[in-house]
Parts: sequence; structure tokens; C-alpha cells
Amino acid sequence: MTNEFGTRLGRIDWSAPWFAAFAERGMRWQRTVHERPADYLVELQREAHASGYTTGRGAPLTFIAQDDLPVGTAYEAHIAATGGVPTRENLHDFFNALVWFRYPRVKATLNARQASVIERDGISGSRGALRDALTLFDENAVLFVTSDAAMRRALVEFDWRRLFVTERAAWGRRCEVRLFGHALLEKLVEPYKGCTGHAWIVDAPPEYFEWTAASQTAWVDETIAAAVAEASLDSRAFAPLPVLGIPGWWAANADPDFYGDERVFRRGRRLDAR
Repeated sequence: MTNEFGTRLGRIDWSAPWFAAFAERGMRWQRTVHERPADYLVELQREAHASGYTTGRGAPLTFIAQDDLPVGTAYEAHIAATGGVPTRENLHDFFNALVWFRYPRVKATLNARQASVIERDGISGSRGALRDALTLFDENAVLFVTSDAAMRRALVEFDWRRLFVTERAAWGRRCEVRLFGHALLEKLVEPYKGCTGHAWIVDAPPEYFEWTAASQTAWVDETIAAAVAEASLDSRAFAPLPVLGIPGWWAANADPDFYGDERVFRRGRRLDAR
């Protein structure tokens, strides 16, 4: 275990709203790295075993050192076949592991589809539209959960003023965003205005926003996993969403003029609502 890894973990502001869902487990792992660095991977393995989660083809989830990935074996194929997620000492893989515990069904479904594509097409040459979309989801997705069709339209039509200003009170009541992509989480260790996620829209019943946090997370995980298993995926399945525009997530966005920056909040094209 390197001191550099511990230093990078120390840069995470766990009070930031985009890390809130991961903070309890993330801080526990962070303490392990600082106090017992040799036990970091052991801790991930222990928690994976206790969880009972599985990967894409039903193998029990665990975490292995990157060096234990056999030479010439595709990353996703190995995870599906063995359950072992190759893990390096860096922020990227740290956040990847956290997402596995937060949304295990979605991660397993993405892994299953990736493994199937690799089995069919191999890993040489172009990855193709489906595999690119699966990777985009895994790396950079945000989950936009809403019970309001008007908020869905505002997002896909790039109507930033409606989404973030005139309907500001809807956030937390009729819509919310959940971070999923581990590369996006890594970027947000050092947030910047243009940091943009690829939003996967989830239509929720109105009562969703009255459920407990645990019930909401379980429903989101199950619902998205079922959708991703069957969806005909490509990059058009997502809508861009500048993360620091989310009300309450960045102090500067309390000023409506924040959203006037067209370098970030672009007019864009109209998308067909999925």
C-alpha cells in the first residue's frame, strides 16, 4: 500500500452532497488505508463476502489485486466468470468498489452484458456502440429519478432554467439525482463547473419521495437493473446533466445567472424522451 493512495483519499470531502451516499463506507475504508494499509483489500473482500452480492453470471462478489488478473484476460469477462474485481490502489477503483456495494444489481447487470459482448465479439478492434454505452453508464452515469414528466422534458430538452431555477422546489420532492459513474465520482474530488454526467432517467411513482432512503435505493437498484438488462443501449440513451447545477450541491448556483454560462449549460439538441 502506497502513501500516495492514502494522500489522495485524504482529498475527498465526504461532506460534499455527491459523496453523501458513499460516505459511511468510504470513510471506513479510508481509515483502514491510513491505520492498517495492508488490510485494505482484505476489508473489501470481507465486506463483499458478508454482502452475498454476485457479479454478472452469479459468481460471489470479491475484490482481487490488479496483478492477479491473468494476462490476456478481459477485465469484465474475468469479473463475470470469477466474481473477482481487479482493484488498484487509486481513487478510480476505490469509487468503483463503493458503487458495487451501493448498486449491486445494476453493476452486475452491466457486467453481464459487457461479458456477453466480449464473448461474442472479442476484445480486439472497435468496442461497438453497445459496449461503449455500457462503459459510459459504468463510468459516467448519473441516475435522474423523477415522478414529474415536466422535469423529465426539461432535462432532455436542455431547458436548464426550468429544471434548475423555476422548478427549483421540485428537487427532493419530484426529482433527484444519484451519482453512479465511478470515473465521475473521481472527477468530483476536485469539482469544476463543467463537470457533466450522463443522465439515465428513471420514472418513479409519486410516493417514491415519501419512502425511506433504504427503500428508495433498493427500488432504484432493482428498477434500473431490470431496464438495463433489456434496453437497446447507445449513447443517445443518456441526457447530459452538469452536476454542479443541481440545487443545493454548489453554493454559486443559488444565483440564477450561474446557469447562463452556455459553455456548460448548452442549448444543445432536443432528445427523444425514453
